[in-house]
Amino acid sequence: MKRLFTIDLKNYNPNGKQFRRPSVRGIILDGDNNIAMVYSQKEHYYKFPGGGIENDETHLEALSREIKEETGMTIIPDSVKEFGEVLRIQRLDDTKKDVIFIQQNFYYTCKTKDKIGKQSLDDKEKELGFILKLIPIKEAINTNANFKSDDPFKNQTVEREKQVLEKLYKSIVTQPQ
Repeated sequence: MKRLFTIDLKNYNPNGKQFRRPSVRGIILDGDNNIAMVYSQKEHYYKFPGGGIENDETHLEALSREIKEETGMTIIPDSVKEFGEVLRIQRLDDTKKDVIFIQQNFYYTCKTKDKIGKQSLDDKEKELGFILKLIPIKEAINTNANFKSDDPFKNQTVEREKQVLEKLYKSIVTQPQ
């Protein structure tokens, strides 16, 4: 999969222990260039539906599971296409300064069989007030561009999503009609 970009904060001990957390993220568009995004009602940012790859899951299995959990929708496996990968490297958090967080985020475009369904959120996702919204891409970009948090880890997560949204928007706008 092609690398879209790398976020490397270089704020870690290069000899530190590595914590790897690969993830998959779904890009679900409708015919009007609206995108299905998970919105945090508590912190006011958008993220692509998706999350960590568990155990021996394939990317497709993890993507299917995460999309179902966060949107209630079922992906059409034959519609899944690679969009790109983002590599993120940074210190895990201030309490674990010797742990390097390395995350490959694999983004896939996909179509779904049905509309928004019942979410199956974990406690953290419920606390953040995650809801699914179908919105114009520019709205998600603008919302994430204005996001600010005291948590540098969260800032990088939202910045990553904003940059992918910008690349997606550019790819749609520049497609021949």
